[in-house]
Amino acid sequence: MGAIPSTFRAFVVQKTDDRVGRGVRLFAESDLPAGEVEIRVGWSCVNYKDGLATRAGGRVARIDLLIPGIDLAGEVVSSADPAFSVGDQVLAQGYDLGVSRHGGYSEYQRVPAGLVVPLPPGLSARDAMAIGTAGFTAAMSVTALEDRGLNPDGGPVLVTGASGGVGGTALAILADRGYEVWAVTGKPDESERLTGLGASGILARDDITIEGKPLEAQRWAGAVDAVGGATLPYILRTLKTGGAVAASGNTGGVKLDTTVFPFILRGVALLGMNVDTVPIARRRILWDRLATDLRPRELGRLVTEVDLEGLDEALDGIVAGTARGRWIVRVASA
Repeated sequence: MGAIPSTFRAFVVQKTDDRVGRGVRLFAESDLPAGEVEIRVGWSCVNYKDGLATRAGGRVARIDLLIPGIDLAGEVVSSADPAFSVGDQVLAQGYDLGVSRHGGYSEYQRVPAGLVVPLPPGLSARDAMAIGTAGFTAAMSVTALEDRGLNPDGGPVLVTGASGGVGGTALAILADRGYEVWAVTGKPDESERLTGLGASGILARDDITIEGKPLEAQRWAGAVDAVGGATLPYILRTLKTGGAVAASGNTGGVKLDTTVFPFILRGVALLGMNVDTVPIARRRILWDRLATDLRPRELGRLVTEVDLEGLDEALDGIVAGTARGRWIVRVASA
């Protein structure tokens, strides 16, 4: 061990009283936490959780001095675990990265071996971060629905938050797998891009957030909800009998105003998606699939690239809801 330089560049958030300061600064290797694998980080990405971690009152950061970034991908520079060798291409995500442990917005990082995923063949570090936790959540959602029996012959599938990372990637994956996918967005100017990702139809957010009867006409064989709030009750009351919704979002709110009727009269299911609780073996399997049969063919349509100095705009934008697809972060210096 000890391949990390004594200092390196990182985007750091520091809380003082009720204020939060943030920016790029030199960070000391001695201030990194313990871990068996040392990584030169090439790429990271921007998630809603990262945005909240950099804001006063965001209720995400668990330490006052934090390098955010719940995802990272790069090259092993030292390892005390025989499962990893110098030069291996790897990624890490979730668990406590960027929350209570320093994360991906750093030129170097040290992480426990049990958090590390070998980068699957055919997937570059940049591609992995174009997918990131958002894309991983989308893949989790699709596989959870298919494990319950969803298939392209069952009828149309609804995806909310389709302009964002989870929704956009889920849309692309489902379309590539032969589903009729309807996309929901609050951004009217996104129609052309969403159609290019494979959407068969597009609904405005206002179309699905109005109050309705406890049960309405059966329309959707399944759904991926990346928004929450008022969208989830609509989905539950319009799912077909035996259908399910994979839910991961709360940007629309955390309250769920519904009835028991969809569950007891139509047998629908609400499947919660939490990346942080996925066991490492399952995580590695899903990443292998994201490099093969679940790989979104339209990754290029989902990506805006920034460097560490450009993180302020991206972090503010994702919290404000102005994200279009995915922001990825070029961490490594030229």
